[in-house]
Amino acid sequence: MQFYLATSFIFPRSLRLRLFAVCFVATHLPLIGYCIWGAATGRIALIEFALLTLATVIGTVIALFGIGALLDPIHALAKALHAADEETPSLPQVGDVIQTLYAGVHRAATATRSQMEDLSIAALEDPLTGIANRRGFLEQVAALSPERSHGCLAIVDIDFFKQVNDRLGHDQGDRVLCAFADRLSAQIRRVDLVARWGGEEFAILFRESTEEEADWILSRIAAQMRETPIGEVDGRTITFSAGVSRWRGEDVEEALQLADQALYDAKRGGRDRVCRSGHTGAEA
Repeated sequence: MQFYLATSFIFPRSLRLRLFAVCFVATHLPLIGYCIWGAATGRIALIEFALLTLATVIGTVIALFGIGALLDPIHALAKALHAADEETPSLPQVGDVIQTLYAGVHRAATATRSQMEDLSIAALEDPLTGIANRRGFLEQVAALSPERSHGCLAIVDIDFFKQVNDRLGHDQGDRVLCAFADRLSAQIRRVDLVARWGGEEFAILFRESTEEEADWILSRIAAQMRETPIGEVDGRTITFSAGVSRWRGEDVEEALQLADQALYDAKRGGRDRVCRSGHTGAEA
C-alpha cells in the first residue's frame, strides 16, 4: 500500500500506465547500468547499445500487454459491479485496482447481509402461504410486552383437507391453503397474529380479546367461507373447525393445548364449528 501511494503521482488516473512506467524503469536497469559503465570506461559499443535498448523496449511492451490482459477481467468486474449497484459510494475512476477491490468487498458485504436477512425471514415464515410459521408465531408472542400478553388463542383446521389432496391433487391442496391463509389474514384485525401451525392447521392470537369476541370473529369468517367458498370437494364447500382458549399471559403452550382440545371437540361435534375451551361448541 505504501508503494502504491508513493507512486500515485505517476499517471494518477491510470493504473495501467503507472504499471507500465514502473516496468519500463525496471527493465531498463541493465541498460542504465551499461551506459554508466560505458561512460566511466569509454567503452560503449553502439551496436551492443542499440540491441540492448531494443531488447528492453520489446520486453517492456510484452510486459504492458501482459498487465493489460491481467487487468481486463478486473476492469470488467468493476464496471459490472457499478452498473448493478447504484448505491455504491463515489470512488476514483474505474481503472484503479483499489476502487475495484473496494467495490467488490462492498458488493459482497451487501449480498451477504441480504442473504442473512432472507435466511432470517425464511426461518420465521411459511414458504407456501407467506404468513408466519410456528416458530415465527411463537417468537412474535414471546416478544409482546407483559401488559399486552393476554387475549385468546385459536387453533383452526380445514375440514376434510385430506380429501382435497386425494380428490383434487396436491397442487389444488396448496391453492386451498394459500386461499385460506389469505382469508384469515384479511378478516382478522391488524393487531392480531396468524400463522400456519402445520399441515392444514393455523394458529391465531386475538390480542386483548375475550373468548366471545374471538368466537364471533371466527364465526363470521366461517359464514363467509360458506357464502364465498375458497373451493369445493365432492360437491361440498370447504369449511373449517376451530378451538379457542383464553390466554392470560401464562405459558402460551398450555393455552394452545387447551385450544387444540377445543378444536378436537369441534371436530367430534360435526366440524364446521367453533368451540371454546370448557364450553360446548355450536355450529359456526
